[in-house]
Amino acid sequence: MLSERVMGISPSATISLNAKAKELAKRGEKVFNFTVGEPDFNTPENIQNAAIEAIKRNESHYTPSAGIAELRKAIVQKFRRENNIDYAENQIVVSNGAKDSLYNISMALLNPGDEVIIPKPAWVSFKEQVKMAGGKPVFVETDEKFRPIPEEIAKAAKKKTKYLILNYPSNPTGATLSKNDLKRIADAALEKNFIVVSDEVYEHFLYDGKTHTSFASLSEEVKDITITVNAVSKSYAMTGWRIGFLACRTEISNAISDMQSHSISAPCSIAQWAAVEALNGKQESVGKMLQEFDSRRKYVFRHLNEIDGIKCTEPEGAFYVFPNIEGTFNRKIKDSVAFCEKMLDEARVALVPGEAFEAPGFVRISFAASIEDLKAGIERIKETVKKMK
Repeated sequence: MLSERVMGISPSATISLNAKAKELAKRGEKVFNFTVGEPDFNTPENIQNAAIEAIKRNESHYTPSAGIAELRKAIVQKFRRENNIDYAENQIVVSNGAKDSLYNISMALLNPGDEVIIPKPAWVSFKEQVKMAGGKPVFVETDEKFRPIPEEIAKAAKKKTKYLILNYPSNPTGATLSKNDLKRIADAALEKNFIVVSDEVYEHFLYDGKTHTSFASLSEEVKDITITVNAVSKSYAMTGWRIGFLACRTEISNAISDMQSHSISAPCSIAQWAAVEALNGKQESVGKMLQEFDSRRKYVFRHLNEIDGIKCTEPEGAFYVFPNIEGTFNRKIKDSVAFCEKMLDEARVALVPGEAFEAPGFVRISFAASIEDLKAGIERIKETVKKMK
């Protein structure tokens, strides 16, 4: 009865484990849930108020498929102000979150058998969206700090290659890319003639003085082969509002807008007005979140590395750590999935196995949780690992 397309989809491991953790919590058990890929902060009050005012103004009707003009203008200004990229309003398409933008890209660009290069470890939905669109994910290795290797990307590029997905700072690793890294990848893309989809939703979460360079800002030539994807979800604690956006050359943006008119019609009108305030309003909340995440990052990184059998690379961005846990394996615990099951069953700590990200032997831990929960959860991990020896 179901289509082959749907039958080939793997359920999201992050969502399924989060659901299992929540089910245990419903039973009254204390579960330390470190699977969540969203800030544990409330949407800033000025953004909430903008939504309330939009409701009062009866902004409750269909909007243009690509988003209201006010939001597209705010996005254009954001790109100029923060990213040094000059887009026109008709090159912006607003969607139901960055995930929806990425899905639209795959549906708009891929023909059956087209290939998409994905550096791994990789976010769980990248490959599934490519597969749903009839494409073929082609994974390439990253270096010891989880950074994409330009030579590996160039080697993987074939006649069927349609685009490369870059995600930096990275979910799940927290790795980011320097301007020099980006230039080398751009050289490969220009030489091999493929598009670069640059997913930059974690751009505001960088630590130790690191700064973000948008791929499309490298040159006009590079901008022409780039589709920039972003959202208000992470930076403004608005994951549930479902507003993301993409920017690219007009040929592609028009096609995606037309396609979207036959799928979601348009994003939520009220959420769009909230996003206008997020981008145009005061930005203090972003800095406060960054400061809090940084202190948690340092704590989690330090204390995970104190656990025998766990090796953790310090994340440069986002709000995840991605430790290698192969040193904890024994006769019963032989992979990351079994490790995560044990942690949830015995320690009541929810983690995401690296298999979900094409990286067996690792787990993803989100530090988008209170410092008290992080301390208690890591202590439980430590005690459970001791018992595994």
